[in-house]
Amino acid sequence: MYVISRCLLGCNCKYNGGNNEAPEVISFCRNHSYVSVCPETAGGLPSPRPPAEKTGDRIIDKEGKDVTEAFVRGAEISLSECLSAAEAEGKKIEGAILKANSPSCGAGKIYDGTFSGTLTDGYGVFASKLAQLGIEVITEKEKIKW
Repeated sequence: MYVISRCLLGCNCKYNGGNNEAPEVISFCRNHSYVSVCPETAGGLPSPRPPAEKTGDRIIDKEGKDVTEAFVRGAEISLSECLSAAEAEGKKIEGAILKANSPSCGAGKIYDGTFSGTLTDGYGVFASKLAQLGIEVITEKEKIKW
């Protein structure tokens, strides 16, 4: 079973009310068992909402509001949903395809907190929880290897 960012499947849960539909991810899902999540909406954030970026150990939106608690809560809820879905199907989580650069789902590179489009090394809150469990996390920008 794989974990997929819901926005990559065309769900309008992105901060601006849109999505990040990725045809190659949708194609992958046709032949693989998966669970889709949006940690940000799971944490209670609306769509649309102000964009947010990770600054140190905090997530701050563009209006200056600290939304760390919602991001952490959403990551925990999403992780629980993924583990429950895998258990219900008697499968293990083999990997995750998550939204690149996101403060929730980014893997390897995330926005640096300046809202200037600058990337820095790091993982989003949810992606880091998966990685800590030994689950390989890639983004839609990478070649799907499974």
